[in-house]
Amino acid sequence: MNDKKTYGFTTTILHSDRQKGIEHGSLHKPIHTSVTFGYEDARQLAEVFQGKQPGYRYGRQGNPTVSALEDKITKMEEGKSTICFATGMAAIGAIVQGLLREGDHVVSSAFLFGNTNSLWMTVGAQGAKVSMVDATDVKNVEAAITPQTRLVFVETIANPRTQVADLKRIGELCRERGILYVVDNTMTSPYLFRPKTVGAGLVVNSLTKSIGGHGNALGGALTDTGEYDWTRYPHIADSYKKNPAPQWGMAQIRAKALRDFGATLGPEAAHHIAVGAETMALRQERECKNALALAQMLEADPRVAAVYYPGLESHPQHALCKQLFRSFGSLMSFELKDRIDCFDYLNRLNLAVAASNLGDTRTLVIPVAHTIFYEMGAERRASMGIAESLIRVSVGLEDTDDLVADFRQALEA
Repeated sequence: MNDKKTYGFTTTILHSDRQKGIEHGSLHKPIHTSVTFGYEDARQLAEVFQGKQPGYRYGRQGNPTVSALEDKITKMEEGKSTICFATGMAAIGAIVQGLLREGDHVVSSAFLFGNTNSLWMTVGAQGAKVSMVDATDVKNVEAAITPQTRLVFVETIANPRTQVADLKRIGELCRERGILYVVDNTMTSPYLFRPKTVGAGLVVNSLTKSIGGHGNALGGALTDTGEYDWTRYPHIADSYKKNPAPQWGMAQIRAKALRDFGATLGPEAAHHIAVGAETMALRQERECKNALALAQMLEADPRVAAVYYPGLESHPQHALCKQLFRSFGSLMSFELKDRIDCFDYLNRLNLAVAASNLGDTRTLVIPVAHTIFYEMGAERRASMGIAESLIRVSVGLEDTDDLVADFRQALEA
């Protein structure tokens, strides 16, 4: 493979491992299960620990199989470097642990994955202030910024109501103010969107979702795009400033969050995710097609009160999505009319599985208010626009006609 040539998205992923050579001519990076790595020369071991030469120290801090996946994610996001973690939430938590201090301020979108919302509540109780704003308009983000604001955090397409942040203008604001811009790309994936194009400094991906895609491995990743000037960040320890300035942030996160807190991605999971990633573009093409067809059917049905999917022209940010994203994603949600019980409806579905995950090959459904957002309470749910009848759908790879027919028959029953 010619490493001087620029290849397409899937070609790059398929041949990523071969760029660095693979043991015994294997086409996949092997699963290295060893947790420790020996050196014949003790001086070399010391130099690896001191960061004077590359190498592996201990499985909690790095592994050849995980490193190969990190390279793959970096290529996907056209970034500078990536750190993988045991889960997507561990990747977000690494930002908190590695970069924030007491008295710092975070501006976050109010439209968030339930566990991310919970994490910010925890951060707020531990001495950092978090302002939750409607990030669909940059003016709300700008109004919340203070001299102590260290980062702005948004999701591309919000889970579960599919609000889309004012991504480009928020990036311009953060660049102007010297604030770290963090974008969770999970609901779009690197295939549909690269946050680097709107100025994001750090990109979060839950590898469990569309990148792995088969519901068989947990994982998360944090990618440095190279868009943020780390010399403007006030909390970088002197020990990490021995690296070139563009590496400061990730060097500190790898040490203070991955090493010290140990949310390490295992090699077996890394292998599953890397293999799953090879078909991501193909899967996403089918899933997006299915999601649009399903959303259009539901929107036209009088028994459905509302449908939330960025691919619909009725969606408030539809035009913005057309400008930014390759397609509109596989996440959607809808509300039933009051006379239809959401549990009875879900129980009538034959193909869609009642389960909590996203980006799976199979279509998954869940009653949001009663499960993943139950803990936050009715008042907070109402502020996020989450109705009691809201059903979240992660659209899978089923034949389009079969999928649409299944959701229709459950309405007609």
